[in-house]
Amino acid sequence: MEKENIAVGLDIGTTKIVAMIGKKNEYGKLEILGIGKSKSLGVARGVVNNITQTIQSIQQAIQEAENNSGYKIKDVVVGIAGQHIRSIQHTDYISRNNPEEVIGENDIQLLIDQVNKLAMLPGEEIIHVLPQEFKIDGQSEIKEPIGMYGGRLESSFHVVVGQASSIRNVGRCIQSSGIELSGLTLEPLASADAVLSQEEKEAGVALIDIGGGTTDLAIFKDGIIRHTAVIPFGGNVITDDIKEGCSIIEKQAELLKVKFGSAWPGENKDNEIVSIPGLRGREPKEISLKNLSKIIHARVVEIIDQVFTEVKAYGHEDPRKKLIAGIVLTGGGAQLKHIKQLVEYITGMDTRIGYPNEHLAGNSDEEISSPLYATAVGLVMNSIQNNSQSAIRMDAIEPPKATVYRAPVTQIQEVVVPVTEAEVDGQNFGEKQVSTGDKIQRSFFDRYVDKIKDFLDNAE
Repeated sequence: MEKENIAVGLDIGTTKIVAMIGKKNEYGKLEILGIGKSKSLGVARGVVNNITQTIQSIQQAIQEAENNSGYKIKDVVVGIAGQHIRSIQHTDYISRNNPEEVIGENDIQLLIDQVNKLAMLPGEEIIHVLPQEFKIDGQSEIKEPIGMYGGRLESSFHVVVGQASSIRNVGRCIQSSGIELSGLTLEPLASADAVLSQEEKEAGVALIDIGGGTTDLAIFKDGIIRHTAVIPFGGNVITDDIKEGCSIIEKQAELLKVKFGSAWPGENKDNEIVSIPGLRGREPKEISLKNLSKIIHARVVEIIDQVFTEVKAYGHEDPRKKLIAGIVLTGGGAQLKHIKQLVEYITGMDTRIGYPNEHLAGNSDEEISSPLYATAVGLVMNSIQNNSQSAIRMDAIEPPKATVYRAPVTQIQEVVVPVTEAEVDGQNFGEKQVSTGDKIQRSFFDRYVDKIKDFLDNAE
């Protein structure tokens, strides 16, 4: 049977964890085979703060995706976010030994490897090294240097940096959930893949992904990533404000926000009131929708102001850096009523809501093309680009079960020690294929040289 290129993305968010299994159909579009969603319990503001709860939530999402699709997940591409993420601009160069030879992939790889060795602050690690424009022997604005002649190859880079411990914690959670980590992608980059068109990236666009715990920003211009940032506020702080402002419990505050919330207070009349059941026989509470909108408005304005500060820091006001395509809003927070109008009002930039349906197959479930799933769809696309074989059909893995079952019987005395070793190694003890683990790790390093070095070694 021909191997299918099945890709799996895992979005570890502050409010939800989504596992998504997909493949490319014959038209080059993404066909979603299964999706699993669980409440995220051990994550705050994009960072794991409770390993055990996060592992349980991941396993629950993986299990649901497997049941929905009939595929067994082997490895995943995971999204990295959190307030510890920062990005820097860096320029580096190499002098080539033989300028008479044309520039090849290995020259660019050499340059990227050099940037990967940059000295970071203690406890920080490079996640992405993204080349921008190249310069060959002083000739600038070269987008594709391969095939050209030159002695000195120079490039400006967008380097994304994160806290090593936070990244390792994510890796630990995934390996402890019984699956391998095949790659890491910055969440705003994944969302951008899912919702932005190439034309928008060329014209200049800011993608704002409003999640539960963080708001991610990615800015593109001339088709190149120019700036990324993660702001430690999201939909959860809006819910908290409603909870405090209206003296109600969190569950009710979330429902109020989703059902009746609006980012524009002028919309509601003074006499519009919603009644909320009281706790344990207490009187019901009456809440004015105008007040509710005022609470939401104040917090959304604060979030948008912070994002806009980052957009201005990139240099949006410089005519050459102008973002002609404006802003694209995505993530769960983009579903808030009138948020598009508010963002346009604050920033003066054209705004649209980004749905991840551009790359999805026509028959996809309507739920999947919600802004809520933008990051997950982007992670699956990222996994497909790596030609992942991240999941196999359940029926294709039946035969090995018989062989696995015999092994412990013959080695009943020695099992005690190896089991713990297998767990430490993050190997699936049932399938005693240590060599494949090595192969996965080796190919991980091959494919992600420009991402995290020695990640899995350190994670162990």
